Amino acid sequence: MKPNPDADPYTPHSGDRRWSALHHDLRLGYRVATNRLDATATITARALVALDRIVLDLHGLRVDRADVDGVRAAKVAASTHKLTVTPAEPIAAGAEFTLHLRYRGAPRPLRSPWGQIGWEELTDGVIVAAQPTGAPSWFPCNDRPDDKATYRFEITAETGYDVVANGDLLGREQARAGTTWTYAVTEPMATYLATVQIGRYRSTRLRGAVPPVTVHHPADLASAVRTDFGQVPEMLALYADRFGPYPFSSYGLVVTDDELEIPLEAHGLAVFGRNHVDGEHGTDRLIAHELAHQWFGNSLTVRRWQDIWLHEGFACYAEWLWSEHRGGDSADVLAAQHRQALVAGPQDLVVASPGARDMFDDRVYKRGALALHAVRRTVGDEGFFAGLRTLTDRYRHGNVVPEDVLGALADAAGLPVDAVRRITGPWVDEPGVPALPVVHPV
Repeated sequence: MKPNPDADPYTPHSGDRRWSALHHDLRLGYRVATNRLDATATITARALVALDRIVLDLHGLRVDRADVDGVRAAKVAASTHKLTVTPAEPIAAGAEFTLHLRYRGAPRPLRSPWGQIGWEELTDGVIVAAQPTGAPSWFPCNDRPDDKATYRFEITAETGYDVVANGDLLGREQARAGTTWTYAVTEPMATYLATVQIGRYRSTRLRGAVPPVTVHHPADLASAVRTDFGQVPEMLALYADRFGPYPFSSYGLVVTDDELEIPLEAHGLAVFGRNHVDGEHGTDRLIAHELAHQWFGNSLTVRRWQDIWLHEGFACYAEWLWSEHRGGDSADVLAAQHRQALVAGPQDLVVASPGARDMFDDRVYKRGALALHAVRRTVGDEGFFAGLRTLTDRYRHGNVVPEDVLGALADAAGLPVDAVRRITGPWVDEPGVPALPVVHPV
């Protein structure tokens, strides 16, 4: 399959810029015991150009029927990675249309340069970790980070399992076929952030959290969960002060019964493995990191994957802010430590364009955080945090590029954009390791 010349160069086989999704209504019937999915997807969308065919991302699942605006499609063609639906009549540029698909199969994770991603079976349940291109492992979509839409999930699984998805839980209904859980996401959400988590969980509501925070976890981890995640309400308060209001109506945490290599973020959710819960605050840094992604990554989302430092650099810096807030190492101390580690390592990565295989390299995280610390030291705390709040307000639930971020920081600090670019440039646009600014100016 040839890559789309208009696609994101880091994920050239994903997405189609000729149309945009507005809403996904996903109805999933899933059996954990057999990994069997029977589903329908109704996508409300807009044609950005005249369309004689609709191209979607879908991997390894069979489509039994497709209808466009209530009329059976003239043709449906599937390849390994793509689904092409030819409507009975072409769709005019600018027109809204509805695509209804009935599909089924045994969902499985996708192989990628970043490992296995997407729908994956646990020992007794399911985890969906789709960043950056795993969403088509379980639903047909226009898989681009800049194609945000609202969602409704109706998920039926065997009774006895808990189902967690993005958004607000609208209801739960038990029937002979199993228990159906319905969730709604009313804010625009990127495809890779859509998730379903299925397991035998107990739910614990954290006290004093604004907004409400619920942890879904194996029963035997109840005490350790209350200890390790007990600081999340305080983290929320800190980040709301530094970054602006929390962008969603609630926050959910899932602890799987399996061990996971790393935690992961989703829209309004974060997922941890059993190995990340020890009852001794052993993963506070990771908890702080994933929470920060609700602002940087989930509300504000990059338009293109090469700018991933706008997610990871900010979340890494949030770890340093939490440490500083709790009386641990200050951001100054942590910045100096991580700068020294960069000096001792290879200096061949440019954060502004790390390459697809290296976009999750730890240097992207640390150099991005150091770029932010350099701005903070240059403009002072008042201007820096005002800039972060300007950024999250200006682009709430939207997509950003680096110029948007630099512009918000510059506006809040009363500086030209080029002045802020001169601060971040040595960390983001060049491979060397510069010195941090020595003094805090006016």
